[in-house]
Amino acid sequence: MKMLNRSAISVRLRQPFVDWINSLEDSAGEQVSLEEVNQEATTYLISELEDEEALDDLIEERYLDLLENELFSWEEDEALWPDDIDRALFDAFVEIELSFMVFDLDDQAPLLSQVLDEVDDFDNENQH
Repeated sequence: MKMLNRSAISVRLRQPFVDWINSLEDSAGEQVSLEEVNQEATTYLISELEDEEALDDLIEERYLDLLENELFSWEEDEALWPDDIDRALFDAFVEIELSFMVFDLDDQAPLLSQVLDEVDDFDNENQH
């Protein structure tokens, strides 16, 4: 087991986000519940944090990236996103859970990373 030099945040959706998901045209017949969407919460590795104040600073700096990623995971067409993508919407739509310490229990596979834009570029190249 290896301790990573990272902390982590998990994003749990709130009911207004679920209401937005259920308002999308594609989901008209398939409504999802708060419990269902939070079974697969997104976790983000972040720099090691020392306290809640550092978390508040991080959220203030990155809330837009987090919110846009969560919206995109449900709807790729930004025209269907809520009109005001701001801190108030972030606070209404998501709840953040912090884990100060992160451990890697996989002793076999090395920890790898890839920049998300590179993954998108790779997918686009392979679709032609």
